[in-house]
Amino acid sequence: MTGQPIGKGRPRFTRQGRAYTPAKTRDYEKRLAAVGSDKMVELGLDPITAPCKVHVLAQFEVPKSWSKKRREAAWLREVFPGRPDIDNVAKIALDSLDGVMFENDSQVYQLTATKKYGAPMIIITIEWNDATTES
Repeated sequence: MTGQPIGKGRPRFTRQGRAYTPAKTRDYEKRLAAVGSDKMVELGLDPITAPCKVHVLAQFEVPKSWSKKRREAAWLREVFPGRPDIDNVAKIALDSLDGVMFENDSQVYQLTATKKYGAPMIIITIEWNDATTES
């Protein structure tokens, strides 16, 4: 999915003590789920029930405010993105595809996540039973 990746936001609490997911996180999860659902329909698949591997590639836009030298270093993979934390990017990817591309994210037995600079997007690849699906 194109666009700047975001990490899973921390839960917020109301004055009454109820926890809720921030709107930015909820909206991004819905967008990822929609893309995943479209891909599953396109492939004619139901949510995966087998154990699976997931790879998350998150590419971030190089800040326009950076100097030319630092921007070139980012494109040459000499500098890597800091925030959001990689575990939060992986968490939002898994949570958004839970029930959409796989029945439950507990089926994931291997997870790799990569952050780098490039055209802003997130690519999630799922492998199971010698098959691969990318959203």
